[in-house]
Amino acid sequence: MTRSVFYTQHGGPDVLQVGEVEPLPLGPDCVEIEVAGAGINPVDWKVMRGYLTGAFDHHFPIVPAWDVAGEVTAVGPAVTEVARGDRVFGYGRLDVIGHGTAADMVRLPARVVARAPESVALSTAAAVPLAGLTAYQLLTALQVTAGETVLIHNASGGVGQFAVQIAVSLGARVIGTASVSNHEHLRALGAQPLAYGPELASAVAQAVPEGVDVVADLIGGGALEQVPGRRYGSIADAVGVHALGGVYVFVRPSPSGLETLAQLIDQGDLRVDVAQTYPFDAAATAYRRLEQGHVRGKIVLVP
Repeated sequence: MTRSVFYTQHGGPDVLQVGEVEPLPLGPDCVEIEVAGAGINPVDWKVMRGYLTGAFDHHFPIVPAWDVAGEVTAVGPAVTEVARGDRVFGYGRLDVIGHGTAADMVRLPARVVARAPESVALSTAAAVPLAGLTAYQLLTALQVTAGETVLIHNASGGVGQFAVQIAVSLGARVIGTASVSNHEHLRALGAQPLAYGPELASAVAQAVPEGVDVVADLIGGGALEQVPGRRYGSIADAVGVHALGGVYVFVRPSPSGLETLAQLIDQGDLRVDVAQTYPFDAAATAYRRLEQGHVRGKIVLVP
């Protein structure tokens, strides 16, 4: 048994409890991790409220969160990628929802973890996997290259901040939509900010008379229809982006992707913005803040 955040029924933040939960066994290809932090994302409250029951098999009690960072305390006999004592981080989404990462200790397949960046604390690294991999996999699918202009909708959000910085590191010019209060922050990340609203299309046309190469939609709600581009990608509107001949990305675990993100962080090309950390006992408070939205940066639960 290991101390965990968990819930036994779908609902709002009030269903969250803290107590002992049976972890997964340490399989031959698995690693055991002493958790330093478990990042939480909007998908986590949607899972908790039962909105994803049609997409995943669920088994109670459910330990929430898919992001994790910590130190390896044991490995299965088939694991060669990491060793006891290694600092790792991972995107621990499994095929069945039940065993998440908001626990003192987790056991996960080695295929979902990689060595953590050395230049940041493990609790900071825990904020990276889901959002960082989402941004990286979307830009990879869009084949963004140096010299291109990329328009990123919702550029100041959790995924957006990573997408801006990764696109800049690839040599792209980045235009990001965001509320005015986040414009200075986007400039600091290397993007040219533009405000949401009916004037967006004309503002983009004025900024980029030759047209946008790539439109990356991180918010849905018709964002793809606002500004034309040569290539389209979305993490929020599968139907809309497919209608435009673009790509829809649903993030997948990827050790190689995590390794790239760690390298970008250690090179100073990728900054991780942690809004706040919360102890497990304050998980309900953390989820209320997450559910309210408008959080710049990531929220991390810590044992």
